[in-house]
Amino acid sequence: MTGAVVVRIWVGSLLACAALVVCLFEYVDVPVAVHFWARSRHLSPLGETFGATILLSAESAVVLYLVIARLVRGHISVLGRTVVIACLTSMCAYVVNDHVLKVACGVPGPADVMRGARHSFNLWMGSEGSSFPSGHMALAAAFAGVFMRLHRASIGPFSALLLLAAALLLLGDWHFLSDIVAGAFLGTTAGILAAEGWAAHSG
Repeated sequence: MTGAVVVRIWVGSLLACAALVVCLFEYVDVPVAVHFWARSRHLSPLGETFGATILLSAESAVVLYLVIARLVRGHISVLGRTVVIACLTSMCAYVVNDHVLKVACGVPGPADVMRGARHSFNLWMGSEGSSFPSGHMALAAAFAGVFMRLHRASIGPFSALLLLAAALLLLGDWHFLSDIVAGAFLGTTAGILAAEGWAAHSG
């Protein structure tokens, strides 16, 4: 498959994702958030267990361990290299998402909307606590995207894990559905791009 074909497929996917996000934002996000609002408190402990700080710390620790192992042993396994690439890509995707995209879009989260905030874009008025796109989904999808590109057998398991993560984010009312879809697209794109670059220059 040529580079031009890949770019056309990605652009088509981007346009389809953008159209889906617009429809979800306008017609689905708030009704779904209202539906799950009363039940979401039962999942609140997961928010502390899988908070961004904990996930990023875990990824940092894994990368540090594997880098030290590489220095001591002189090599790491193919799986180890993939894990390092996946962790670094995941961390970068999260930082760009939360410090650039969330600030640029400025969409209030479900909790704010339930308290009366308007579900809308407030350009360049957001913060790291804004909702769109989902940082957790970008982080998870970027990690998965690296594995799915470099180890095709992992596509099924990682797809299932991403669907589970999306369901939890939605059921816990941590994010709107449009946030999750946008974060998944952003993260997967970052992961596949990083893996493609590694595959092209490591042979």
